[in-house]
Amino acid sequence: MTIDTKDMLNSILSSISRIDYVRPGNIPNIDLYMDQVTTFMEEQLSSTKRHDDDKILTKTMINNYAKNNLLPPPVKKKYSKEHVLVMIFIYYFKNILSIKDIETMLAPLTEKYFDTGEEFNMTSIYEEICQLEKSRIDLLQKDVAKAYNGALDSFQGVPEEDREYLQFFAFICSLSFDVYVKKQIIEKLIDELPEPEHKKKK
Repeated sequence: MTIDTKDMLNSILSSISRIDYVRPGNIPNIDLYMDQVTTFMEEQLSSTKRHDDDKILTKTMINNYAKNNLLPPPVKKKYSKEHVLVMIFIYYFKNILSIKDIETMLAPLTEKYFDTGEEFNMTSIYEEICQLEKSRIDLLQKDVAKAYNGALDSFQGVPEEDREYLQFFAFICSLSFDVYVKKQIIEKLIDELPEPEHKKKK
């Protein structure tokens, strides 16, 4: 097995530096039918796909989000700009959190800030969060490089023909440990949130 880990690391760091977000200004100001929403999301988030045939968002997913109260229902089968912003949040969260956790986390936002007509709204929240995340890219690159260098220092007593894969495995484990710990923290934080209003009423 031959892995050019240095090139791999450079590629990872380069891809992190290119991480961007869907600008609210790119979202149409007119309400969209479901087909238009799925097409828009596919165009805007295609760079996040692992495989070309992966689906960013399907009609079934959107219906399930609305049925599970993650997404406010459409108005006359149309979705607003704020619907699209909520769907973007869901898209990123669903890779690490359960549907129940996403519902618990988004409910305070959609109940208070969705379609209020106020100046501070879902768009304001989305933009603030995206700017916060963008500001952390340099730190993320340093953390990944540190994990890589730590992995290269491991398994020094192992024969060279086995060392390369074991170091590669150590790199993946180190990154996975970060994800595992942060996921545990996120779940504990979500457990502190109140139950969504619609569930209290039942």
